[in-house]
Amino acid sequence: MTPGKILTPETATELLRILKDRFEKNMDRHSGIEWNQVAERLEKRPEKLSSLDEMEATGGEPDVVGFDGKTGEYIFFDCSAESPRGRRSLCFDPQALESRKEHKPKDSALNAAEEMGIEILTEEEYRRLQELGKFDTKTSSWIATPDRIRKLGGALFADRRYDTIFVYHNGAESYYAARGFRVSLRV
Repeated sequence: MTPGKILTPETATELLRILKDRFEKNMDRHSGIEWNQVAERLEKRPEKLSSLDEMEATGGEPDVVGFDGKTGEYIFFDCSAESPRGRRSLCFDPQALESRKEHKPKDSALNAAEEMGIEILTEEEYRRLQELGKFDTKTSSWIATPDRIRKLGGALFADRRYDTIFVYHNGAESYYAARGFRVSLRV
């Protein structure tokens, strides 16, 4: 996937239909926001549709979760119940991938997010997502990691267990079938 790639009219129309249906089924995620405003913004920024299409194709179920009044941008998060299936079994970043001598995963979370033209969720964003529902009750998701932790070889991930949001650490080179990553996109 190349960030900024423009979708075919047919693909864009189908994606917008999917996004509209999800938006209308989950109004509690975006109180006070109207779909027509979001659609208008997406039509003005068609390059963002390719990132949303990739989020959808990898199982993220993107949905609008907010509006930034300062920038005029709508904020999309992955809202799939569990960490997106098509983005699991990845180590944290390219340096971690390079450091593995054996049994390398196919990619890293940060590299895959960059290729999709999107940002991995921060801890604050992850906690905000969890206010909208119960996510990652069986899986976990890598989250943005402070440089001071990453420089020491660690990376952060989060999940929801026992009706509590936990933020943990792991070696950045680790990867698990039940750990993926979630992203945020501003349009």
